[in-house]
Amino acid sequence: MMGTPYSDPILDSINEGVFTVDHDWRITAFNQAAERITGVRKQDARGRVCCDVFRASICEGECALRRTFSSGKPVVGATANIINASGKQIPIRISTALLRGQDGAVIGGVESFQDLSHVEQLRKELEARYTFEDIVGRSPAMQSLFEIVPQIAASHSTVLIEGNSGTGKEMFARAIHNLSPRAKKRFVAVNCAALPDALLESELFGYKAGAFTDAKRDKPGRFALADGGTIFLDEIGDVSPAMQVRLLRVLQERCVEPLGSTEPVKVNVRVLAATNKDLAKLVREGSFREDLFYRIRVIYLKIPPLRERREDIPFLVEHLVAKFNHLQEKDIAGVSQQVLDRLMDHDYPGNVRELENIIEQAFVLCRGELIEPQHLPIELRPPATKSPFSDAAMSMRSAQEHLIELALERNHGNRQLTARQLGINPSTLYRRLKALGLPTPPQDGRGKQR
Repeated sequence: MMGTPYSDPILDSINEGVFTVDHDWRITAFNQAAERITGVRKQDARGRVCCDVFRASICEGECALRRTFSSGKPVVGATANIINASGKQIPIRISTALLRGQDGAVIGGVESFQDLSHVEQLRKELEARYTFEDIVGRSPAMQSLFEIVPQIAASHSTVLIEGNSGTGKEMFARAIHNLSPRAKKRFVAVNCAALPDALLESELFGYKAGAFTDAKRDKPGRFALADGGTIFLDEIGDVSPAMQVRLLRVLQERCVEPLGSTEPVKVNVRVLAATNKDLAKLVREGSFREDLFYRIRVIYLKIPPLRERREDIPFLVEHLVAKFNHLQEKDIAGVSQQVLDRLMDHDYPGNVRELENIIEQAFVLCRGELIEPQHLPIELRPPATKSPFSDAAMSMRSAQEHLIELALERNHGNRQLTARQLGINPSTLYRRLKALGLPTPPQDGRGKQR
């Protein structure tokens, strides 16, 4: 049995798994927590190459201990998965450091690891409780929406979803479709604000060959494509009065008339509409038809802006960090407390989409394990400490006053030392104090009082 640099009782008193290796990567110590997590007995582990025992997902390419041996710097909080003796995958958090002898020479490395199985299970339970499709939220407002969406999905009624840009209106629409009896048919989304009337009409209703110069063949519209499924009319508050009339007819008669056709075509489509405007206000102002408003507002959902559900921000951040770790193949642990404080204080005019953009930018800039304030957009970074001389409005006179006062304070009113630091003669300092109207300190620095 090989010797160990530390006695087993010390290592065994640690709740985390710990093992040490020599320069040949052979295990020299293996504590009881390491036995418990890996399922490998310490007598079977000692003397073996660590990757044969530890079997972590990062052993081949991103070995944390190898990084420490190469750089001389510890690794803190890296995450990985190991396969235990029973073949079960265990999520762990790893920290590594160099192991030095009494003379300071490197004699090996030490790695500690924490079993995250319970943490992972809690995370999954939280995600199951606080996510709905791809929508994340633990606030009461979001939880109440999560509760009623399955009931809405089970019906065939038209739904109006109102909410500011970036709140996830289309995600709710997709959730309603995916949970509905129409889930096996198409979900067709149309941004009504993105197209002028002529194009929007042909997109929604289609056209027959020869309906206009470039119409070489029949083209089915979005309503026809969504037959049996769901059509999502996004930004419906932006459609023109003429298009409102055509949409009203479709909703009333459940049929569409392609351009160039004389025969209406029956469609079996559920309509979900969304807007970032107050449609009731538009009706009062006369810019949106009242009859169409009541046709689409059979069921009404209001998605709250992020500033009204700030308790969702930490959970959203955690969700986005996990998402971008997966997409960008990184291993960022999360955000610092200072970053979270800044994110909690922000008002998010762009809502969840803006928060997602903030985290994505931070991932691009972050090279460490935590997102720090310097990785945030400029407008979210804490203000730098401002020099008293950085204000362009400060006059030369006030700058001189401030400089002299600071120097006098540093030197406890000693004019001799102050003049020396300022690079001027003591008599010059005395005259400037008089000229600026500043009080003359009693101590002139020559051992006598004025």
